[in-house]
Amino acid sequence: MNSLFDLRGKVALITGASSGLGRHFAGVLSRAGARVGLAARRVDALETAAAELSAGGAVTGIARLDLNDEESITSAIATIEQLLGPIDILVNNAGVCITKPVLEQTARDWDEVLDVNLRGAFLMSTHVARRMRELKRGGSIINIQSILSYRQAGHIAPYAASKAALNQLTKSMALELARFNIRVNGIAPGYFLTDINRDFFATEAGAAMVKRIPQRRLGRFEDLDGPLLLLASDASRYMTGSTIVVDGGHLCSNL
Repeated sequence: MNSLFDLRGKVALITGASSGLGRHFAGVLSRAGARVGLAARRVDALETAAAELSAGGAVTGIARLDLNDEESITSAIATIEQLLGPIDILVNNAGVCITKPVLEQTARDWDEVLDVNLRGAFLMSTHVARRMRELKRGGSIINIQSILSYRQAGHIAPYAASKAALNQLTKSMALELARFNIRVNGIAPGYFLTDINRDFFATEAGAAMVKRIPQRRLGRFEDLDGPLLLLASDASRYMTGSTIVVDGGHLCSNL
């Protein structure tokens, strides 16, 4: 591996790591040499994911994490530090989406989405960044955003609002944390097949949306490997406050 992308000696913590993109990100970072902490609510799924990674030679640790509970956040961070060492890389990947017309979205729906996607990412980032500052290690925080940080779609107003706010939070934190050698960047995926959208892309409307993507396909998880490794490693040491869009050209289109 190119030494720029070598993560040996680093500890990475990924939220929402029990399945989907989070589970994939854990594999990518572990293959680059990082010790990986997997955090999510479903401990049984975390144990399965960690066992699969460990069978391939990865060094892993797991922690139950409920992003609605600040004590759970601090406990998860402490657990991963105890198991693997101080955290160098945080990937705020966990996210939820409630799909309803905006006039049917409730205050409870709004709170559920914003509490995980925005408040949870904020709390994870600030708690990890305080430790990075205390230990004078610096580090990299990577927020998984969305192309809906920049454009609109129907029936997911709280989700789009949370991702747009996360984009601005990324820049605000980058501005303040640069002095501590803590970089804060984002990745904004376009449409990738995940548990959140799987049912939608099985419909005619979903198939029609795929046709509007300039590359005429959904993203594959591995399409995010390069941007992730770039932002996690020293290859991006002079990047902070940036968001890399990975969307097959969707933002370039008017469709």
